[in-house]
Amino acid sequence: MVFRRFVEVGRVAYISFGPHAGKLIVIIDVTDENRALVGGPCTQVRRQAMPFKYMQLTDFILKFPHGSRQKYVPQAWQKADINTKWAAKKIESRERKAKMTDSDHFKVMKAKKMRDRIIKHQLGVVAHACNPSYLGG
Repeated sequence: MVFRRFVEVGRVAYISFGPHAGKLIVIIDVTDENRALVGGPCTQVRRQAMPFKYMQLTDFILKFPHGSRQKYVPQAWQKADINTKWAAKKIESRERKAKMTDSDHFKVMKAKKMRDRIIKHQLGVVAHACNPSYLGG
């Protein structure tokens, strides 16, 4: 698997640690190998230096020169329509799973068992149609 998410000017990142955890930011300039100047124009994160350890890089990249002034970054953010593209599906499902009760976990387990039984049955039907001597298993 080839690594495709590089630290670069304009890369949108998700803050996973610190006081702004859970918000989106954009890398404005790389200061050294451990930190970058970042800002969250539409997520109320002020322009500041932040370590890369606090960030998770996303697939989104904005087009603007490094060290851009404050007024250019929000324009690029809205032009790229980052807020609607960012759905955070995995994070949302993790939070939904954390809120589940024991009853909900039981219902999910039963639904998965039923789904697996249906898949196994259909696989046997297809295998028998392809090879009538197939006994299953």
